[in-house]
Order: sequence, then structure tokens, then C-alpha cells
Amino acid sequence: MAPPVFVFDAYGTLFDVHAAIARHREAAGPEADRLSEMWRAKQLEYTWTLTLAGRYRDFWTLTQQALDYAMARAPSVDRALRSKLLEAYLALDAFVDARACLQELKQQGLRTAILSNGSPRMLDAAVEAAQLGGALDAILSVDAIRMYKPRPEVYRLVTDKFAVDPGEVIFVSSNRWDVMGGAAFGFRAAWVNRAGAPDEYADTPPAFVVPDLSSLAAIAR
Repeated sequence: MAPPVFVFDAYGTLFDVHAAIARHREAAGPEADRLSEMWRAKQLEYTWTLTLAGRYRDFWTLTQQALDYAMARAPSVDRALRSKLLEAYLALDAFVDARACLQELKQQGLRTAILSNGSPRMLDAAVEAAQLGGALDAILSVDAIRMYKPRPEVYRLVTDKFAVDPGEVIFVSSNRWDVMGGAAFGFRAAWVNRAGAPDEYADTPPAFVVPDLSSLAAIAR
């Protein structure tokens, strides 16, 4: 069997989606965590509802709209923080194990990629800020087909790019719904369950469940 291609979700898997708020926690005040949770929830909700409706707006636009909604629901947060939070979102912190994981996979001679809802501008900025570019063979964005995960057309971007069958791909995500989408497409899906969340989507289980990215390299050996 050919060595697998390791493909990573970006937001929540390689990059900490709550890092933007964390950088401005004191200024955001007591509703900081609530704001961050609502921001993320609405960002994802917009991707699903627009795709179901056959519509598309790029992920950066949805990120801004989700923040506006979250700030409207958290009135104690200073609206002057909006531009700073968006600037921080373009350069989210990578999880501490992200770079080492990607580098180890590359040292094993494996191909690696990102498959993300993020727009090309967002992904390029995040990868550059985290210095991950040297450990990636491709950065794939849904912007190419103008629809969001978990549509199967999104996951097909990987098989088309690398000319592989779905079973030759290990797809890594911390989002269980994304793992479901990848598994349904035929990927060997790995769920990074950092928070110890309960499982769901029992009819499409992950092939692997790991507590963090540092456990992934052993899968390829």
C-alpha cells in the first residue's frame, strides 16, 4: 500500500480559534469566553446554512459577520476591539504540537496538506504566522468550489490534487462533524479529541481517535 497522505483541517485542528480573544481577554472583559464561543458557533452555522441554500460568501466575510453578531449579543465588549480581534484572527496561534507533528510526518517522507473552509488569504496568513509552510505540500481552500464542508465535493479536492483514492488519505480534524464528513467520503479519519468530548455520528466513526497532534506520527509508521 502506498504511504498515506495526511490532510489537516485548519481551524480548531492546527490553529486555535480562541486565540484571537485570548490575546485581548482583559480588554474584552467578563464576556470574553462567551464572545469567543458565539463567534465560532455563528461562523460555522453560516457555512452550513449558506451551503444548504446554494449560496456562498467567503470565510473571511463570514468571520466578520459572525463577530458582529457575537458582539451584538455581548454588549459589555468594547466595539473598538473589533478590528484588533479580526487582525488577530488572521494570525491565530498554532497549537503547540502542530509544527512538530507536520515536521515529523515530512521526515517520514509523507505528503501533507491543509483542507479548510478558510479563504486563501486567511490560510496563507495563518500558515506564514505559524511558520508551517515548509512542512506542507498543499493548502486547499473551499473557495475553489464555493461550498463548505461537509459537502463531499470539498473532500474531493484532496483526491483530485494528489491523484489518490479516499482510502489513501488520513484526514485529521478536531471537529467531529468534519470527521464525519471525511469518513463518509471514504477517508481514514482521525479525530483529535483534545477536550475529551463525547462521541457522536455513530454511523460514521473515526478510524483513529487521538488526544492531540503529537500522537499522529505513530499512525504512519
